[in-house]
Amino acid sequence: MTASTVRLVVLDMAGTTVADGGLVEQAFAAAAERLGEAPESMIDYVRATMGESKISVFRHLFQDEARAQAANAAFEQAYGELVDGGRIEPLPGAREAVDELKAQGRAVALTTGFARPTQDAILAALGWQDLADLTLCPADAGGRGRPYPDMVLAAFLRTGAADGVRQVAVVGDTSYDMLSGVRSGAGVVAGVLTGAHDGQRLRAHGATHVLGSVAELPDLLAEADSLAEPDPIAEADR
Repeated sequence: MTASTVRLVVLDMAGTTVADGGLVEQAFAAAAERLGEAPESMIDYVRATMGESKISVFRHLFQDEARAQAANAAFEQAYGELVDGGRIEPLPGAREAVDELKAQGRAVALTTGFARPTQDAILAALGWQDLADLTLCPADAGGRGRPYPDMVLAAFLRTGAADGVRQVAVVGDTSYDMLSGVRSGAGVVAGVLTGAHDGQRLRAHGATHVLGSVAELPDLLAEADSLAEPDPIAEADR
């Protein structure tokens, strides 16, 4: 456990705070079919790269920028239709966990591999527009999604909540979430078992903790606070 109090929590959305229910795979299948491709030939790669920026996935699959952009647009449209159809809901205890994290004095950022319009549609459908201190998609952090650390570092810089990256916790359900946390230098990199990948895979990609769900996170960080060592720089500034 980090020796510093966590002041910023960077949370993934689908599979971590939002119930996916297979919607990502359904939207990928719809996008492939609209481009005349067989979804079955792509689904293993889609599952392996859950958490990655969706346009990056399509670039790998199609090896052609125009087709990748078309597939991404079709995916976003299909996913948006599923959201508009009431197919999205929060994971149990997710909203309460965010509220408790904020009550503990921590800033919270919600991040996603989706494009901004899809992220906004999800937030609106859940009534979460004002839940977090910050929401980020890959385009908000320069265009690179997970497994790059860019969204975590953008949250660190934009919120100004933490004095250093060791005071950041990154939480997600995929191996790419874990890699982005490790690469950012976050003090806590916690995997949750409510989404794409199992505990073994999460740990193999750098998880410092594996939780049953995000609902367990406030207690974990509260316990960490009780064990944290005083920050000598902060003490000197008093």
